[in-house]
Amino acid sequence: MRKNLVLTAAIGFHISQLKLFIKSLRKYYKEEICFIIGANDKEIERELKKYDCEIVKTNIDKRDIQLKRYKIFLDFLKGKEFNDILFCDSRDVYFQSNPFNYSYKGSINFFLEDKKIGDCKFNSDWISKTYGVQVLNDLSEKIISCGGTVLGSQNSIKKFLTLMIDETSKHKFKKRLKYILTFRRDKGSRGSDQAHGNFIAHNNLINDSYFYSNINGPVATVYHLKRIKFNENYQLINSSNQPYLIVHQYDKKWDAFSKAVNFLKYKLKID
Repeated sequence: MRKNLVLTAAIGFHISQLKLFIKSLRKYYKEEICFIIGANDKEIERELKKYDCEIVKTNIDKRDIQLKRYKIFLDFLKGKEFNDILFCDSRDVYFQSNPFNYSYKGSINFFLEDKKIGDCKFNSDWISKTYGVQVLNDLSEKIISCGGTVLGSQNSIKKFLTLMIDETSKHKFKKRLKYILTFRRDKGSRGSDQAHGNFIAHNNLINDSYFYSNINGPVATVYHLKRIKFNENYQLINSSNQPYLIVHQYDKKWDAFSKAVNFLKYKLKID
């Protein structure tokens, strides 16, 4: 029987920043996990192996891993067979249940935020500087799809990774003039893979795509989340009063989440 797989990366982090992710995930989920880590991250490697994680090492630094992780993940999947795959961030994610224990409707599932692309300065900037103003105009009324959580069948995730590799190669973030003239990295480009992900998702480049709302789906993307409510167990719940399976970007609303996160750390025995 094929197993499920969680794919994530942790470059430039300390192990303390990953314990909530890995311990909350392993509380509910016992199948495969693959981490990309730095070639010299010995402490992270030792800790993750305690939780039966597969490790892929790279010399790519934290500034470049965001765009280059897609090729590493696609290479990892060669010759392997999995059922469903969750592609997700790590440092700002925790789990409230098994992320695969849900009747997902699409062969690939995207998780929306609570804001239109055109109303978000960051996403608008990433798209306009990557694809141009016309594409931004075409997508401006679409709700932001968060690139930090995507879940689907192996074939659909491989298609997603392949498209991300192609799009990041063909359409690069255009640096501002002052960074071109000084040969410096444009800090505004960090997160620009959001442009590619939204272009792929909202142009339906993968068959049988499904979009889940932030307010009532299985995944909470907290930055623009309009309704923050917890149950008696300090679990974040959606508008149907069901606990979200995955909570992402909780650090963006720390005042609202500090009590719940600290309670979870206590339950998981995280210092």
